[in-house]
Formats: sequence, structure tokens, C-alpha cells
Amino acid sequence: GGGGGDGGGGGKGGGGGDLIARSVSETRILGVRVGFRRSSCDCVCLQAMPKFTLIARASDGLHLAASMEDEKDHRTLDQQKNQAKKIVKQLGPSSPARMTIEAGASSFNYINQDGVCFLCLVDKTYPKRLAFNYLEELQKEFMKLYRDDVQGASRPYAFIKFDTFIQKTKRLYVDTRTTRNLSKMNEDLNDMTKIMTQNIQDVLGRGERLESVVNKATRLRDDSSKYAKNAKYLNTQALLRKYGPIVAVLTLVCGMLWWRFR
Repeated sequence: GGGGGDGGGGGKGGGGGDLIARSVSETRILGVRVGFRRSSCDCVCLQAMPKFTLIARASDGLHLAASMEDEKDHRTLDQQKNQAKKIVKQLGPSSPARMTIEAGASSFNYINQDGVCFLCLVDKTYPKRLAFNYLEELQKEFMKLYRDDVQGASRPYAFIKFDTFIQKTKRLYVDTRTTRNLSKMNEDLNDMTKIMTQNIQDVLGRGERLESVVNKATRLRDDSSKYAKNAKYLNTQALLRKYGPIVAVLTLVCGMLWWRFR
């Protein structure tokens, strides 16, 4: 009986041990799964973070500052950086103050205000609200430091030291799941619907057409100036032909009268 009891207890103990073992195994498996999921999320967030930042003067597209990337990123982002340069180059007084430009799996977001354009490149899946919050933080700090120096800048990347602040701010936006970023995503959601969204081909296509229009306008202005000068000359010649003989006769008569009655 005692043996049976011990055997029964051992059986129960064995059953309990098996249960604990299964629980531990399941926990470990779950832990691996959770760890895998966390790793995937972290990977996605790192890919979705602001990948490239450019600050430029809106009047002429002069680059004032930019985020420094490693050599691998430089090669990968070359085409997109060229697109960013074209975007800021074609900005004008009538350009939207805020805009999202979709380019394949990525998108450009910019704020164009007070003569300075703040632009960043992110994955299309990155929350638009966070992208513009990121740009707003850069705008606030940059204008506080350099507002009075922007128009006097004469060389590219005159404020490249601002990259320190860019990198520090960028790190705050790597993980979209932080309490800080989740809170920001819930703010002013309606404002995001008012931001214009365009396709990169349409934007750069329009930019090329605008350049063509500007060139044509310049030629027309030069031609108009030339035609105006020619028209003035022709008008003068016409007046001389019309009134010249009369003036000559009157001058001759006046001269004769003066000579006769002097």
C-alpha cells in the first residue's frame, strides 16, 4: 500500500513534473516567439525611421544642413537624395507649406515656411504625424539658432553642425511604439488630412515643365524688351516723317521774317 502510495505519489509527482516541464517548454517557445516578434518590430521600426533629412533655403534651394549617413546609406540613398534636391530646388512662393510626396516604397515630407524648407525621407509605412512632428522639432530649433543667418549664407551646408541635433532628434523617432510617439500620433489627426499628397513623377514632371516655362518667359521678356526699343525707334521715325517737313517750313518762314524785320 505504502509502495502504491509512493508509486501513486510518484506518479502524481511525475505528472506534475511533466506539467511543469511542458509549461517551461511552452514558456520558452513563447519566449522565442515573443522575442522574434519584438525583433521583427524593431527591424521594421529601424527601416521606417527618418532615413534622410535635408534643410534648404527655399528661395534658391541652397542646402543649409543635412543628416550625415554612413557610406552604405550614401550609395543606397543616392537616387532619393537627387530627388530631394530637385524638390527643394523647384519650391516657390506658391508652393504648399506642407506636403507629402510618395516615391515608391518611401515618401518625402516637407515643411516650407519662413524661407526655409525642412524635408525628410521615410518609409511609406511610417506614420505621417510623426514625420511632421520630427520636422517641426527641427524647424523650431533651427530657426531659433539661425533665423537671422539664413539669408546671408553663401556656401552649401553652412550650418552642418546642426546635424548633431538632427541625429539626437532622429533617435527619438526610431521606435513608433514608445509612449511619447504614441501620444503624438493621437494629436491633431485631422490636420494630417489637410496635407497635400502627390506622386514623385507628377512633382518632378511639373518641375521640369516649370523650368521650361521659366526659360520661355525669360526669352519672351528679353524679346519684349528688344521689341519695345525697336517700337520706340520706329515711332520716333514716323513722327519725324509726319511732322518733320512742317517743322522745317515753319522754321524757314520764321527765319525769313526775322531777317526781313530785324
